[in-house]
Amino acid sequence: MPIPVPRDLEQARMAIEAWLGRQRPEAASLVVSELSSPGMTGFSNETLIFDTSWADGGQTRSESLVIRVKPTGHRIFLEDDFELQYQVMAELGRREAPVPAVRWFEPDPSVLGAPFFVMAKVAGEAPGDVPSYNAEGFIFDMDPAERHRLWTSAMEAFTRIHLESKAGGFDFLSKPARGPTGLAQQMNYYEESLTWAASGRSQPVAEAAWEWLNAHLPAEQPSALSWGDARMANMLFEGARCRAVLDWEMLSLGGPQMDLGWWLFLDRFSSEGMSLPRLEGLGTREETIAMWTERTRLAAGDVEFYEIFAGLRFAVIVIRMARMFEVWDVPAPPDMETNNGATQVLARLLDLEPPGDPW
Repeated sequence: MPIPVPRDLEQARMAIEAWLGRQRPEAASLVVSELSSPGMTGFSNETLIFDTSWADGGQTRSESLVIRVKPTGHRIFLEDDFELQYQVMAELGRREAPVPAVRWFEPDPSVLGAPFFVMAKVAGEAPGDVPSYNAEGFIFDMDPAERHRLWTSAMEAFTRIHLESKAGGFDFLSKPARGPTGLAQQMNYYEESLTWAASGRSQPVAEAAWEWLNAHLPAEQPSALSWGDARMANMLFEGARCRAVLDWEMLSLGGPQMDLGWWLFLDRFSSEGMSLPRLEGLGTREETIAMWTERTRLAAGDVEFYEIFAGLRFAVIVIRMARMFEVWDVPAPPDMETNNGATQVLARLLDLEPPGDPW
C-alpha cells in the first residue's frame, strides 16, 4: 500500500515542460501532457508519467517519458544512492541490457523540489505486489503454460543483467569505507541499517538472522553488480514477454548471488508470506537455481546464505515501512515491525518459532 504524494500535478507539469524545453532547445512548440502518478506512488521514489510532443523540421514528434524523483520525506533506505541508479541504468543501456533508456539527470532541486532523472517509458504491465500476482492480475489470469513462458522470459531478463555486468565497469558503486569487498560492504551497510531502523526496539527474528549470517559467511565474497530488488514485480511484461527490468534503489556491488537469494526469498514471500498458494507454471526454486546457474555460469553453492540475507534485508525494509505508516497515520497491525510476511518466512528458514500469527 504505497503512500500518495501531495504534489500539485499541474504545477509540476508546467515546470517539467519548461525544463524539457531547455533540454531540447531545437524542439518547437514542445508540449507536456497531463501527468499521471501511478495513483499511488512507490515507497522509495515518486514516479511521474507523461507524453511529450514537439515540432521538428516540419514534422510532429512525440515520446512517452517517466520521471523518478529523489525521496525527500520518510526514507526506506539508509542511503538512497539516487544518482548511482541513473548511472547504472545508463551503463547497462549502453550494453543493450533490458532496462529503460535513460535520457537526463537533473541535480537541481529547484525544478521539482528534489533531483530527478528522466527515462523512456516502456510499454508493458508490472505484476502486482499487494495484492500479490499469486492472488489476482494478468499472471493469475494466464494458463499454466503461458505462465511458464512468462517465467522463462523473466529469468532470461534477470540473468541477462548478470551476463552484461560480467565485463565489470561498475567500480563507481564501491564504498571501501564499509569493507574490502562488495559483499562485506553490504553486510556492514545492513548492520547499520538494522540499528538505524530498529532505533533501540527489539527485532528478534532479524537479530537472529544477523547472528546466523555472521556465523555462515561465504568463503568467496564477490564485488560485482547486484540489481538489489530482483523480482518479477519489478519487471514490465507484454503478454508473456519481459520488456524491461525496473527499480534499482537497492543496487550494490554485492554480487549476482545476492540477486538470486533475493529473487528466491521474494518469490516465497509473494505466496507463503501472504498465505497464498503459488501459481502453477511459475518455475520452482530448483528450476530457478538451475536456470540461473546454466545461464550465468556462476555457482549457487551459498544460496542459503543469500536467501537468509535477503530475509534480513527485507525485514529491515518492513521495519521502516511500519515507521512510515505511523508517520503518515496509515492503519497497520500493531506488531508489524516484528511480525509480518518477511519475518514469518525468515523464521521458517532459520527453524525458529514464527513471531506470531500471520496477518
